[in-house]
Amino acid sequence: MGEPNMSMDSPVVDIDGHILEPQNLWQEYLEPKWRDRAIRIEKDAQGLEVLLIDGKPLEMLRGVLGTLGGIHLPAEESFVPGRYSYVDGCPRGGNDVPGRLAIMDEEQIDVSLLYPTIGLCWEDIVRDADLSIAYARAYNRWLADWCRSAPDRLYPIAHIPLLDADLAVAEAQRAREDGCVGIYLSPDLQARGGRQLSDAGFDRLWAAAQDLAMPIAFHVVVRQRPFFSDWVPALEGGSRLFYHAFLAIDVMAAFTQMLASGVFERFPGLRCAVLEAGSNWISAWLDRLDHKYEMAPGAYPLNLKPSDYFRRQCVISADPDETMTAEIAHRIGPEFCVWASDYPHIDASLGAVAELRDNMTGLSESEQRQILGENAFRFYDLTR
Repeated sequence: MGEPNMSMDSPVVDIDGHILEPQNLWQEYLEPKWRDRAIRIEKDAQGLEVLLIDGKPLEMLRGVLGTLGGIHLPAEESFVPGRYSYVDGCPRGGNDVPGRLAIMDEEQIDVSLLYPTIGLCWEDIVRDADLSIAYARAYNRWLADWCRSAPDRLYPIAHIPLLDADLAVAEAQRAREDGCVGIYLSPDLQARGGRQLSDAGFDRLWAAAQDLAMPIAFHVVVRQRPFFSDWVPALEGGSRLFYHAFLAIDVMAAFTQMLASGVFERFPGLRCAVLEAGSNWISAWLDRLDHKYEMAPGAYPLNLKPSDYFRRQCVISADPDETMTAEIAHRIGPEFCVWASDYPHIDASLGAVAELRDNMTGLSESEQRQILGENAFRFYDLTR
């Protein structure tokens, strides 16, 4: 088993690892008034597992809940309904601290910032703002408790829904006091009641995140009807590949809206991480945004070029298997690049750090250290 790197000056930080929530989390952590509406897993009349959210099934995952984890399972078989259960898809370290630390040691990861899994699925269904915050608060409390077993290595990221900005601010403040170091936001438009991220009603949340020194992060989500659903009539064959690839578009759109609509201009201390959309696109996208801005700068609510806001306030996460990480780091600056394992999700793989190092050939040792962990430590102001 490999030994962690914590004694060195340059830790390896996984900016986006995941937890597979225990099935009884919401029954145990929800306040009593909400427990009859708890998120849970049950079997249908055909014996297939189904994820119930406020009593409503998430149909697209019926019988395939093993795919919510599944890093250790044969991927093709995992999509066969009934083949693997949610528990089958939970590998070592999926929701047990000793196992997670052991995996991190083997993978040479010193620190993990942790995001939900079931939490990526339910905002598509819930339209009750109070219930939405109750679900998130239960998860945030559980995760903070879980991370306290290894507080120098496991850092909780708070899930903050956006149906009600006042409730979101209150939960962000509570979660910060409970030890959460950042905020996960769904990029889905419907998850925030159809409101734009530039809506003045969200200003109080951006101000709070800025004051609390909690970076926000957009991450891909699971939903029954994505905005590109007309292109994906059924999740099979090429449509499944299209769906999985296009999940990144939500994240790209949310980040672009924040930048282009002037949110970063109005909140210069707000930090934003762009997660699970890859990184190889970002240089071309910033070039395009800058070009459009420079045609008529007075037409936009920005005083700087879009790329300037990115470099002032953002980082982007590279996938370990991306082949242009070194080139992107040279183009945008290595200080704006981080990385993520996505463990234990089905599209992740072991050996992520080694693979990332292979794809950083050509960068100096100092630049590699920045991407491997120094940038994340700085961005989230983690205490070693």
